[in-house]
Amino acid sequence: MDREDFKYIWLLLKEITGREKKMAACTLLLSVLEAVNPYIAILCTGLLVDGAYRGEGLRALFSCAAAALALKLLVQILCSRLGEWFNQKMDYTRELDEEQLNRQSLFMDYEYLEDTSIQELRTRPLGRSFFGIRGWFLLQLKDSLKELLSALTAIAILFPMALQDGLDGERGGLSLLASLLLFLVIGVLVWGNYRAGIHYTRKSVEILDGLDGVHNKSAYYLDMLSGVESQKDLRINGQQGEINQDVGALFEASRKGEWRMGQMYIRRQFLNVTFPGISGLLVYLFAAVKAYLGQISIGNVVAYTASIIRLAQSASRFAICAGRMKSTADYARDYITYKNLEKKKQGTLFVEKRRDNRFQIDFEHVSFRYPGTEKDVVKDLNLSFVIGEKMAIVGKNGSGKSTFIKLLCRLYDVTQGCIKLNGIDIRKYDYQEYCTLFAVVFQDFCMFAFPLGENIASGARVEEGRAREALIRAGFGERLQSLGEGLSTCVGREFGQRGVSFSGGEKQKMAIARAIYKNAAFVIMDEPTAALDPLAECEVYAGFDRMVGKKTALYISHRLASCRFCEDILVFGQGQVVQRGSHEELEGKEGIYRELWNAQAQYYQ
Repeated sequence: MDREDFKYIWLLLKEITGREKKMAACTLLLSVLEAVNPYIAILCTGLLVDGAYRGEGLRALFSCAAAALALKLLVQILCSRLGEWFNQKMDYTRELDEEQLNRQSLFMDYEYLEDTSIQELRTRPLGRSFFGIRGWFLLQLKDSLKELLSALTAIAILFPMALQDGLDGERGGLSLLASLLLFLVIGVLVWGNYRAGIHYTRKSVEILDGLDGVHNKSAYYLDMLSGVESQKDLRINGQQGEINQDVGALFEASRKGEWRMGQMYIRRQFLNVTFPGISGLLVYLFAAVKAYLGQISIGNVVAYTASIIRLAQSASRFAICAGRMKSTADYARDYITYKNLEKKKQGTLFVEKRRDNRFQIDFEHVSFRYPGTEKDVVKDLNLSFVIGEKMAIVGKNGSGKSTFIKLLCRLYDVTQGCIKLNGIDIRKYDYQEYCTLFAVVFQDFCMFAFPLGENIASGARVEEGRAREALIRAGFGERLQSLGEGLSTCVGREFGQRGVSFSGGEKQKMAIARAIYKNAAFVIMDEPTAALDPLAECEVYAGFDRMVGKKTALYISHRLASCRFCEDILVFGQGQVVQRGSHEELEGKEGIYRELWNAQAQYYQ
């Protein structure tokens, strides 16, 4: 372990002691009690043997045994109660980690959610430990403290004996030298065990890293095959055999990885038994010689040998824990890094509340490239929105349309230039305030397994009249009347059979209704009719003015015929607006728009 490892271990410890003080205190107290518990019997046995050898009375021996038994019983009861409480807490430490990470995911900048390397920081630690990051750390901390305190207790018992050896003339000096040599040999064995533990941990991490892709793909198949939607495509296209073969290959790769882990574990356990065994043999030989020479009493032989053996075992186990702490430091690094991801600079200005929705948006020399890439997706874009205008955005795939919307909604910040709202850089506005200006129907919209009314209102507080009106304006009125529980109908059956599985077109109408309900100044619709049948699509087009009113509306679509009702059409190409005008103007000029129109016109005949 290096300084960086200790840094993240310390940061994780600070978080745990700050949030879980009782758990931290229990860990420390339990470690102390479990460390000293074996030495009660060791010391008592030595005292009883020496007492019997000196001919002390039965009453004195019985009193000593009773006192030791009472102390050990008390410590055992405390260990049992604290251990039970500790284990109960360990049962949900993983859930606490997931709560923290889920909360971070809810409020982190959107750009991190699209970054695979960032999301691996979240999934990797949780996937490696059943107890989660904090639970695994507390478990290793308890064991490490226990073995460290046990070793220190053994040293405290052995030190007076070793000191006495040094005071016993020339023979004592030789005995002291022999003791130091014994401890040196034991230290070498412990160090070897520690290095073996570090090697085992490193190899284990390498194997687990290699299995990450296997586990991710297996989880994907598990999720995909648990639903019915994918099963139709699989059967029609006859992909069951191919997927079954792939699942088998994933299982075989996982089995080989687990086998390698098992082989390493067997070798590790062999060393765990061998090193303490050699240490114990040396201790017994050493103590036997000292007893034969009359340097220690019979009772001290028991205490001496047992203490040294406990010292060797504790040092060896501490070495194992230290090796595990290396992987714990890696988990802590991922966890702390994910939790402390820097948020984009938050503004403080509040958006002016205007009933006339007179908000002006200006793109001034805006360029943007995604993090970790070198190519600009949007290049030197200059653009202004005319208030109250209905604007269509078209272009080939990869032309920058979706990125343009992400920048407008500040899901990403621009790389160069700036976007202004009423003449002020949008980065100076409070982010949540700025978001209230936009109602967006994304192409990959999501409806949640909540009641219908909560989906439309985007919250638990639902204005029922307003929600019904929004659904009716989005073309969902007849379907709403057929629902026995109305706005209380749960969308989907994830949480019960009383829910309703709506069609894709019905969900798209809900998404449009959600945008209407929000009553924002800007309405953005990204392929809002993609899942609708022709009649429903026509109904949306015909009622578009009624849905958006006098608000500024941006309409993104691959169907150019559906853009003809817009007053202004922006044509994107290579991250720039390459054409702009009405349908009649653009259709009459050479360029991307006419190329796209002619390619689709045959379907409009």
